[in-house]
Amino acid sequence: MSEVLFVKSSILGDWSQSGQLLNHAESLYHDKGVSVTVRDLVASPLPVLDGELVMGLRGGDSLSERQREALVLSDELIAEIQGHNTLVIAAPMYNFGVPVQLKSWIDLICRAGVTFRYTDTGPQGLIQGKNVILVTTRGGIHQGAATDHVVPYLKTVLNFIGINDIDVVYAEALNMDGEQAKASMKQAANELEALINQAD
Repeated sequence: MSEVLFVKSSILGDWSQSGQLLNHAESLYHDKGVSVTVRDLVASPLPVLDGELVMGLRGGDSLSERQREALVLSDELIAEIQGHNTLVIAAPMYNFGVPVQLKSWIDLICRAGVTFRYTDTGPQGLIQGKNVILVTTRGGIHQGAATDHVVPYLKTVLNFIGINDIDVVYAEALNMDGEQAKASMKQAANELEALINQAD
């Protein structure tokens, strides 16, 4: 079983700072002999959830071809999560939120009766025994502020499906002073290295 799943969501290709950090993390895992799977949500786009697809994700016998394809894709994405011990998720901040590519991934993995269920005492996450390293990059400084709608949102979603072991690596001020941006990227790379080494 592969141990680490990378989820990339930046639209900036080689210019992506979150992508650079994930590439650094991937090289660290490879140096440790750990197998890595990469799910690039831009290179392989996911459908955006709409009324037809949300009904199709409930299953049934009279699904359209588009609904069947979305259901198969959702099953594949969920199996991908279940088949790895660690998820490394890139979450650049775009206009104070997550990229639409990452939101589409979330919409396809949050499935009632599959990744969560409702009980008499409230919702229960059904994905167990996973840990997440969340790598979030921002042009400004938002950590701990009301303007950060990325980390609280993603923690809520991950907790909802049962994942509570979450570490967050921030790289901020990336569109501000050049030296400050370099220092922030270096610190984020060092934090990633420490988390990966800590997993020994």
